[in-house]
Amino acid sequence: MERSPRAGVTAGRLRRLRPFAFLALAGIALYVLLPSLLAVFGSWRSLSHLEWPFAVAVPGCEAASFVCLWQLDRIALRTRAWRPVIAAELSGNAAGRIFPGGGATATLISTSMLRQAGVDTGEAAAAFATSTLLQLATTFALPILTLPAIVGGAPIARSLATAAYLGAVVFVLLLAAGSLLLLTDRPLALVGHATQWLLNRTVRRHRPVTNVTQEVIDARDFVRNTLGRQWWKALPAAAGNTGFDYLALLAALRAVGANPRPSLVLLAYVAAEVLALVPVTPGGLGFVEAGLVGTLGLAAVPAADALAATLLYRIVAFWLPLPAGGVAYAFFRRRYRAAG
Repeated sequence: MERSPRAGVTAGRLRRLRPFAFLALAGIALYVLLPSLLAVFGSWRSLSHLEWPFAVAVPGCEAASFVCLWQLDRIALRTRAWRPVIAAELSGNAAGRIFPGGGATATLISTSMLRQAGVDTGEAAAAFATSTLLQLATTFALPILTLPAIVGGAPIARSLATAAYLGAVVFVLLLAAGSLLLLTDRPLALVGHATQWLLNRTVRRHRPVTNVTQEVIDARDFVRNTLGRQWWKALPAAAGNTGFDYLALLAALRAVGANPRPSLVLLAYVAAEVLALVPVTPGGLGFVEAGLVGTLGLAAVPAADALAATLLYRIVAFWLPLPAGGVAYAFFRRRYRAAG
């Protein structure tokens, strides 16, 4: 059946209007979230009263998180090179937080840069998809693995010793759980059945959701095939990427004088990571700030401390990588333009 010319013209107009509709939606979201953003940025005076040993730990933990991410990308790409991977990751990360499209834009920029460095586009796209899946799996596994600590968690000690011990235990549990999921199907089958049951019971649909278990196993097989025999090296990198980012948030809270339970902060962190996936605003801007302040309040963090800690954490985790991505892109272009 042939499509009428009028239908083709209408579809073309809709495609051209889609970016403007997306920008309008982002503008509306930022307008609604503007009070939360202003409240966070309005707390900048509180940063003059930081406990500096913990404040310095925030960029240190975030830098370690990025190094783990670069190592994960290197393993997925099966390359020993550091510089092109770092440049592509930083540049794509910055582009995804500035331009519409989020993760899709970041992947497009990163894969195009790696193509100039001699990496096949398909292999680069598969590697970044694998890296993203491992990061998401690690983030969502954290609350499950720390459920006992969430039920009976303790306050952060002044030296963050409690948080460090908790982090070490969770790191080992993440490695064990990751190995189990990559090597066996039974746990994934249970996850798939539970997810399918939950989707069908909580969301009204014309047709019930089916085949979730097979889709989960196929995604696992995709990750395992991309990593190859180096999967055991990828698990510590993925766990370190998430773990150090979480420790950066803990250090930011301690730097402003807050003393919450690490287990409840973990829930706030996972909520912020989920909100960062919202594709309406770049990098979840506004959604993350509002959600993080609110969930930290549920963790018994005073409002002033929650605002200041959120500002410090987002400056280091969201804003500082933006100029770093621009610098990385400039050096990358200079290097490979000269090579060309």
